[in-house]
Amino acid sequence: MAKAATAKAPKAKKKSTKALKAAAKPAPAKAKKAGKKPTSNASDTLWKLAEHPLIGELLAVGATAAVAALAEQGSGKKHRSSKTVKAAGKAAAAAIGARLISEFTEGAAKKAIKPAK
Repeated sequence: MAKAATAKAPKAKKKSTKALKAAAKPAPAKAKKAGKKPTSNASDTLWKLAEHPLIGELLAVGATAAVAALAEQGSGKKHRSSKTVKAAGKAAAAAIGARLISEFTEGAAKKAIKPAK
């Protein structure tokens, strides 16, 4: 006697409801107060920083050092080489760094000299 073959239906896989629940939740809306604008944004802060006298002075010192380094190399085809540009950048960075160090050491010295009240 042969066994009769019974066709069993494959078990249906359980669908994950966790992923659906996470995706189904709407993002919480940020409450905005009507009539209020941000007090400042990044561009305003950048402009305020650029207007600072120390920043202008640092840029001038760096540009002067870069021009001096370019002038040292002379004119002609060498003037356009990447080594010359790198040397100018290094000179500018060194000049700016020296100016910053002197600014902060002078400021610290002034604070140290002040008599205590």
